[in-house]
Amino acid sequence: MASIFPTRTADNVQSVDYGRRMSSHVAAALVIFAVLQIAVVAKLGGSLVMHLGIFIAIGGFAIAARSLESRWIALSEKSDTDQLARCFRADIIPLWAASLVAPFLWIPVGMMFGLMFN
Repeated sequence: MASIFPTRTADNVQSVDYGRRMSSHVAAALVIFAVLQIAVVAKLGGSLVMHLGIFIAIGGFAIAARSLESRWIALSEKSDTDQLARCFRADIIPLWAASLVAPFLWIPVGMMFGLMFN
């Protein structure tokens, strides 16, 4: 009986393109980071300085993420798959942690601005 879930055999093992997978993760993490940045600053009722900080933070995150993506595109072309799988998981965790935690660093900044200028 045929299964809808394919089994892995030596004949149908597909190579994983870690460069492409990292590109997808980087793009999704950047979108989440930007949305959370905007939401946090909007909730804080941020000033012009905080809105300019959004642009700087998103730009910095994009530059760091692009370098990570470029590294993985280069690595996926010349390394063995088993070692890449471990390294890929090790790089995904900090990427998503930074994407989900860094936007909330605006909360103390917003509180300090509120205390200083109100």
